[in-house]
Amino acid sequence: MEKTRSAAVFGLRAGFLALILAACLLPLNGQGQRADTVDWRNSAPRVYLDGSVVDRDYVLTEIPFVSYVRDRADADIHILSTAQYGEGGTEYLIEFIGKGKFQDIRFTLKYFSDRLFTEDEEREGYVRVLKKGLMPFLARTDLEEMLAVSFKEKSKPAPIKDPWDRWLFSLSVGGSSSGEKYYGSKSYRGSFSVNRVTEDLKITASFNTSVNKSRFTFDDLEINTETKSWRAGSLVVKSLGDHWSVGGWVQAVSSTYSNEDHSFRLAPAVEYNFFPYSQATRKELRVLYRLNYSTYRYFEETIYGKLAEHLWSQSLNVTLQVRQPWGSASASVIGSHYFHDFSKNRVSLYGGLSFRVWKGFSFYVSGDYAVVHDQLSIVKGDLTDEEIFLRLKELATTYSYYISVGISYSFGSSLSRSVNPRFGESYFY
Repeated sequence: MEKTRSAAVFGLRAGFLALILAACLLPLNGQGQRADTVDWRNSAPRVYLDGSVVDRDYVLTEIPFVSYVRDRADADIHILSTAQYGEGGTEYLIEFIGKGKFQDIRFTLKYFSDRLFTEDEEREGYVRVLKKGLMPFLARTDLEEMLAVSFKEKSKPAPIKDPWDRWLFSLSVGGSSSGEKYYGSKSYRGSFSVNRVTEDLKITASFNTSVNKSRFTFDDLEINTETKSWRAGSLVVKSLGDHWSVGGWVQAVSSTYSNEDHSFRLAPAVEYNFFPYSQATRKELRVLYRLNYSTYRYFEETIYGKLAEHLWSQSLNVTLQVRQPWGSASASVIGSHYFHDFSKNRVSLYGGLSFRVWKGFSFYVSGDYAVVHDQLSIVKGDLTDEEIFLRLKELATTYSYYISVGISYSFGSSLSRSVNPRFGESYFY
């Protein structure tokens, strides 16, 4: 019995000593692994993710064999991802731009995310395309020996039977209410849309309506306001090759704010894009001409003594949009006028620029300006103070503008942060 007890004690002591020895060795082993990891990281190409990236944290987690930087000037590979949204889903154009020793490599891959994809399916497919695009770069590094290529054979997909023939329907209703002692508001809204979009033909139709009610109380004075509007419209566009499109709009509108009891507009149009439409997510220069026939019936007599009228007008829209590694820029000019009186016209200018000036330093500016001489629905006579200050009725003006300017700067480690989802994104509770 004594021998048995001694053996048990000896076994416990030996096990305890083994645990201590293992605990001492673990840091040393970890140090060796971390050193290997550091060496491996130093030889990995540096990647800068730019643009419409699907779930950036997921990308960093699923593609750990490269280093990520937060400034394109530090990158060996600049990945610029742009998205084009449609009713059937989203098409991503992912451009891989080599820099330094990879400067001779530059190509673009496509990824299409079906609208029925779950979030997980979308990001899995996106990462799969990123991995394919990184292979030519990794093949030139020391990591090449650590790579393996697998081939997954798929059976030929059966023809897809779509009982809806690509038609997509959407319905939305909602409302809101807010208030306090001297103020209260309620709003109701609803919308319905139907769309069918293919590469050759685009058809969209929609209807939306809204009602907004407000109450203002000042001592013994109480003011109740209400604005109503509804809008229905449809667009049909036919593709005519890589540069031309033809189609038109039809629209009906009613708005108490704009003094339109109801109006109807028919507008055939033609458009030319100097670049192929397939490059629209990166660059486009479009010229759109539209001829408009409109009928109006007003709630109240206008400043021109009209309760109803039928008018012809035309408009020309020139739009330039560019997205490059240095940033993005867009500009548009829209001019329109009525044929019965050329002085009834409008010219609108819009511009936007986002420019990366230096490491972590970006500058952006955007704005628009319109010269307005075509407000035909303005109510005749004086408006009440409530209608003016609460913006219940449209007021006459000769111009409108908007401008936004800003800079952003970030500094610190050039490597992107590690992914750590613990406690979510909230810092306070």
